[in-house]
Amino acid sequence: MGVTISGTALPSRAQVSFVVDGDRLRTTPSSTADSLWLLPGLTDVHSHAGMEKPGDDYSHSMFRRHMLAHRAAGVLTVRSPGSPDPLPDRPDDPDLPRLVRGGAWLATPGRFFPSYGRRVSEEELVAAAVEEAAVGWCKVIGDWMPDDPPVPLDLLTAVVSAVHAIGGRVAVHCQTAEGCRNAVLAGADSLEHGMHLDHSLLPRMAAQGTALVPTFSAFAKAASGLHDVPDPRLREWLLSGWEHAFPTVREAHEAGVTVLAGTDNKPCGEVAGEISWLIKAGMPVEAAIGAGSWTAREWLGLPGLEDGGFADVVAYDADPVEDPSVLTRPSLIVLRGNVIA
Repeated sequence: MGVTISGTALPSRAQVSFVVDGDRLRTTPSSTADSLWLLPGLTDVHSHAGMEKPGDDYSHSMFRRHMLAHRAAGVLTVRSPGSPDPLPDRPDDPDLPRLVRGGAWLATPGRFFPSYGRRVSEEELVAAAVEEAAVGWCKVIGDWMPDDPPVPLDLLTAVVSAVHAIGGRVAVHCQTAEGCRNAVLAGADSLEHGMHLDHSLLPRMAAQGTALVPTFSAFAKAASGLHDVPDPRLREWLLSGWEHAFPTVREAHEAGVTVLAGTDNKPCGEVAGEISWLIKAGMPVEAAIGAGSWTAREWLGLPGLEDGGFADVVAYDADPVEDPSVLTRPSLIVLRGNVIA
């Protein structure tokens, strides 16, 4: 048995005490009160460790640096919904946050950054999606620029059906209204970005369990440079998508859609900033923190703060629901039972 961790667990607000037993938590009686506030780690559900920008070759040393930056910020779980790693079944590094893997991005002709991701024809897409989803997730580039047609609905539906049949899950990059519509109607597990999502689709997303990952952090950076975009129509499309994202997140949450925190941005370890954007968009503070912590972990199939759960804990000196800024100042980080900081 190892270190004892006591405090107020979120979101239950129950007073808890755990002893670390290997990489698991075991409840234990506590005779002393502790003022710490405990989370099961932060979670970034959209991060591409191992590259700085699209087109870069994968670097495992860079991957480690990125994941260590996540860890230092209390981000103990990372989902990579599209990975440049040429070895998608690479064993987990016990020193690094838990990694929920996706295969290579799947891009059909005319979509995605040139010569990036796994390029396949529309005829090859279903089989490729099944191959990539062998690690758990696959990511399909469902649309691209505003004038580009999205992946056809019947094809995307076939992808989702085939991947679900092997127990995998499908993330869809979508930014156009039609691309978002097709992703929802196809039954995708997550919409990545969802910039121009039609709000009339939100009840269906909630009913079928399709999550929304708005990635404000990435688009905030793009929005700050819109004056440099020479094409006025593209500039307007990007601006309208950025402005549309705020009411989309608020209404999605109100409709019962699972909204999650993903940065899709560098530097890594900035999911607290993404949580701040969700709050600015109108999500209640506790729900926004959950989107980057316990809600995200549950959605990924990982336990929270419970007996027998993973010994992944981040502690704070103040209640982050009352003061979300404390999310950038963890006082204790325990990953896989090891005290990191």
